[in-house]
Amino acid sequence: MQTARTPTRKPIDVPALQASWQAFDTQAHLRPIRSEADYEHMLAIMNALLAVAGDDEDHPLSGLLDLAADMVSRYEQQHHAIDAADPKDALRFLMESRGLKQDDLSAIVPQGNLSAILAGKRKISAAMAGKLGAFFDISPAVFVPR
Repeated sequence: MQTARTPTRKPIDVPALQASWQAFDTQAHLRPIRSEADYEHMLAIMNALLAVAGDDEDHPLSGLLDLAADMVSRYEQQHHAIDAADPKDALRFLMESRGLKQDDLSAIVPQGNLSAILAGKRKISAAMAGKLGAFFDISPAVFVPR
């Protein structure tokens, strides 16, 4: 049985790290996000890195981009979380944003059932969530109550 090997890492050269960090810190001023100002700063760093590295995982700045994106994501989850929409409200929004009428969904959901769902008198079944997800090309989880 083979085991995965951990790459051998060089011992940390603290004086070299300090010199590199000082040069880097002058440019980026990378810190934990503790305020909205910190968040805006990290968001600006992340967006600048995205403009250069994009989704190129081999780009020399991709590791820094991953770090910035992770920090921004964690802060947003704690401070800017958006509650999941009620499935009927998500369905109503999708219909309105695409200019669809109840008739347009008749092949998926019988009109009477759709009216009851939109009125909050009926839940969306798992099978119906799957069909709606496929129709709108989104995850069926949007239509499952949380």
